[in-house]
Amino acid sequence: MSTNKNIIGIFDSGLGGLSVFKYFLKKLPQFNYIYLGDNARVPYGGKSQEVIYEYTKEAIDFLFSQGANLIIIACNTASAEALKKIQQEYLPQKYPHQKVLGVIRPLAEAASQNKKLTRVGVIGTKATISSNVYKTEIKKLNPQIKVFQLSTPLLVPLIEEGWAHKPETKNILKSYLTPLKTKHLDALILGCTHYPFMLSEAKKIMGRSCLVPNTGRIIAQSLKDYLKRHLELELTPVFKPTINFYTTDDVKQFKKVGEKFLGQKITKIKKITL
Repeated sequence: MSTNKNIIGIFDSGLGGLSVFKYFLKKLPQFNYIYLGDNARVPYGGKSQEVIYEYTKEAIDFLFSQGANLIIIACNTASAEALKKIQQEYLPQKYPHQKVLGVIRPLAEAASQNKKLTRVGVIGTKATISSNVYKTEIKKLNPQIKVFQLSTPLLVPLIEEGWAHKPETKNILKSYLTPLKTKHLDALILGCTHYPFMLSEAKKIMGRSCLVPNTGRIIAQSLKDYLKRHLELELTPVFKPTINFYTTDDVKQFKKVGEKFLGQKITKIKKITL
């Protein structure tokens, strides 16, 4: 058990969380971070709620054991299927002084607060879309918004393979988004942290009249605001921050694709078993 408690943990089913982490490093560079990608078991999107909950618990146990006292589940599927139970049942029993946050609420808030939006589309994994979590959260905050959802299951495996910008993947994205274009959307939420790696492609397909927000930027700003409000977590900027990466699969593949996504070198990376 690490004694250093001044660490923010980030967990994703694979490399997708790097799209959020990239903006944490821009907006909150002076913090210690641990990133865990469960690449051996990605994608989570087609798995049952019970399995996703078990996997998420294992990841949280690992990150807390490494000294994190705040964890961001940078995975929409785990946020949709496991976060509530983690917050309401698991944390009070096992980690009463630590916090776990997800990525859905900040995006739902951003959409519902934008007065120009009346028709919002959401794409995500099968698990995220079937949970209806985006629809529920957005409607709770702004009942006037119409929400159109679509599951896009082929994208995560392709992005994990480093195929985000290949013509084949662009064509699949276009096939998915074409029916949503007919709904005349004001905005499209990329409801999976893997998808921002195809942000420019999504913007091109949806056209100028449809806003496709940068989800990483929104989540990073939300975390910054959260840290200001929650001083009891004792998360403070440090002079020489450390970043450690962990993966449950091949270190070389994680490093190769991860560096491309993060836009910087990944040096401290270890393979672990959950």
